[in-house]
Amino acid sequence: MSRLVPPHGSDKLKPLLLSGAELKGERERAKSLAQVKMTSRETADLIMMGIGALTPLDGFMGYDDWKGVCDDYKTAKGLFWPIPFTLSTTEGQAKSLKKGDDVALVDEESGETMGILKVRETYKIDKAHECKQIFRTNDPAHPGVTLVMKQEEVNVAGSVKVLSEGHFPETYPGIYMRPAETRALFEEKGWSQVAAFQTRNPMHRSHEHLVKIAIETLDGVLIHQILGKLKPGDIPADVRSRAINKLVEDYFVKDTCVVSGYPMDMRYAGPREALLHALFRQNFGCSHLIIGRDHAGVGDYYGPFDAQKIFDEIPRHSLEIQPLKIDWTFFCYKCDGMASMKTCPHGKDDRVLLSGTKLRKMMSEGEAVPPEFSRPEVVEILKAYYDSLEEKVEIKLHKHTQAGA
Repeated sequence: MSRLVPPHGSDKLKPLLLSGAELKGERERAKSLAQVKMTSRETADLIMMGIGALTPLDGFMGYDDWKGVCDDYKTAKGLFWPIPFTLSTTEGQAKSLKKGDDVALVDEESGETMGILKVRETYKIDKAHECKQIFRTNDPAHPGVTLVMKQEEVNVAGSVKVLSEGHFPETYPGIYMRPAETRALFEEKGWSQVAAFQTRNPMHRSHEHLVKIAIETLDGVLIHQILGKLKPGDIPADVRSRAINKLVEDYFVKDTCVVSGYPMDMRYAGPREALLHALFRQNFGCSHLIIGRDHAGVGDYYGPFDAQKIFDEIPRHSLEIQPLKIDWTFFCYKCDGMASMKTCPHGKDDRVLLSGTKLRKMMSEGEAVPPEFSRPEVVEILKAYYDSLEEKVEIKLHKHTQAGA
């Protein structure tokens, strides 16, 4: 009997990725089917369904699920779900699709056939309504809003069979892991209380501090980085992976954390995305999700701790995974070390405020990064990356990144 938290809404994982003779047969059959092109986000979502990370979803959502998730955080069947997972196509193609039809799902960038969908329905949505509900804004400058508004006019819903994991297993060997694999690894280590640490940035001293707080109180931590698409200015996954691995190798006790990654694109949905991060980390076997400042945020669209507050606003027992809420952290010269608002009595003049955005800005502008901000081994890897760029990257700080604490 497993001591790990059960998957969301199910007693077992429900991966949709085919294998063996069935995979071979369906790949061959897909060649004769009509094709629906998928964006990078949709392809990544399909892969997440394939590996069981979005258990218990069986495919892309219909209208009732879309509306329920947007307005009430739940599917038509009452399953808690914070962000809709939808697939869009042109109005012209949608008219040719009938309920029960099978279509091949093709990644628009690589041209690879990623899956087969059995059509349940086609429907139109109010994109502006989705953006307001999920992102709390309709501002076209928000990267998540941009992607939703660029979707095709009609959504296609239906169950899926997943035929490929794309480039992720080959591009990130040893980092890319499926939920069944992380669960097996936690079991092997004898862990039952595991915190996930979400990151799209290389880890600075504040990140390191958050993870070590969790290690002090739980069995271990899954440092879980995003391997999908990011917004311009974010550091690529391969560079980030090298920096994180070096930090763990030099500054963490062996076997206290697992470094891994998942194949998803960022939505930058702040509080809603924090809930989604918790949901699929539960499927990966985690009992807790570390929620620090500005989790999954972008710009100044969300308050620095809105992603913590939302866990108190959803119905109890919506998720079995629990948030590990940690206050604003920083380096304090008077404390002579890392501290938080709850542990440091000193003023803002004694504190070095840390953020991934600020670190990227310093590195992109060639500014010296002090050891209080980031470990020198990490800085060395990031400096080599920024030195290799042909064009300077302009990075703007958030208001609450610049503010004194």
